[in-house]
Amino acid sequence: MEHVLSPATLAELRRPRPYPAVSVLTPTHRRDPHKTQDQVRLRNAVTEAKRQLEADPVISRERRAEVAHHLDQALSEVDLTHAEDGLAIFAAPGEHQVWSLARSVPERVVLSDTFLTRNLVSAQTAERPFWVLSLSADRATLWNGGADRVVEQRADGFPLTRRVENFDPERQQRVGDLQSAFREERTRQFLREADTAMSTVLREHPRPLYVTGPPAALALMDEVGSATKGAVHVPHGGLAHGTPESVWQAIRPVIETEARRNTEAVTRALETARGRREFAAGVDELWQSARDGRVRLLAVEENYRVTVRDAGDHLILAESSDLEGREDIVDEIVEQCLETGADVRFVPDGTLGEADGIAGVLRY
Repeated sequence: MEHVLSPATLAELRRPRPYPAVSVLTPTHRRDPHKTQDQVRLRNAVTEAKRQLEADPVISRERRAEVAHHLDQALSEVDLTHAEDGLAIFAAPGEHQVWSLARSVPERVVLSDTFLTRNLVSAQTAERPFWVLSLSADRATLWNGGADRVVEQRADGFPLTRRVENFDPERQQRVGDLQSAFREERTRQFLREADTAMSTVLREHPRPLYVTGPPAALALMDEVGSATKGAVHVPHGGLAHGTPESVWQAIRPVIETEARRNTEAVTRALETARGRREFAAGVDELWQSARDGRVRLLAVEENYRVTVRDAGDHLILAESSDLEGREDIVDEIVEQCLETGADVRFVPDGTLGEADGIAGVLRY
């Protein structure tokens, strides 16, 4: 299952497909009792997609069979053991993909000439993904970070390793000679290579970067690196050879501090916007402002969801059972704001007070 949504991957997902491009979305759960129902719900959603394929007279028998086959293949690749909060299956002639999302999605099936991507975009933004680069004299390890975990990224040249003769960092630390490992020219060259590899990753997948390592490693990387210049330093040795859990425990306090600063900055920006009459709140007002490209900063509470119905020139609240209801209007607003260059921030529930879960700062 896919997790990392890069700009290039998103562009590829959004390109037009031969009809039908099928999008199957369903909520999933990380734990019981609801987790046990996920398999049934997912199979029912795929069955509904096949029913819609059968009912569409525009689709030829051969193409219907091909897309149904890809739906079956995608279903067989789903691993609900490690389910998050949502799942998206995309299937079209000649291809299929499965995406696991760290944000709940509405249950729906869509047949179109493009895949439905707004839920992926919203989930990726809400998760606030980041990179952690862990350094030692003989290894550079890259970690892919999300809302509550990190996993090792074994791609793009990582992990980088080099052979160091008679290198014993624990002994060097005991005798006070750990610094010498970071004075060697070979170590400088190794960290330059790590910086170059990190530059490639950031170009393809731009996101905040944290660099861990002993102070000597961080100082040397600052001296020889360029891609890591703006990174947040976390002085903590041993993580280049560490476990995901040890890296997460080391980085977690820093992430939480950054999140608090982010929330405080958003709150201040919204208060300032009120005084300048650049403030907007509620899905109806922000839906229109987002379509007009007027939103400069969008703030959304993490678990805010609302179902609405399009009444033409505005939105009205609707029940989740309403056949014309739009359950993912928040994700739609998020995607539209990102498309027009807005800064989108997810904040803890309750942060926005009377703004009712969603608020923004307008450009004009």
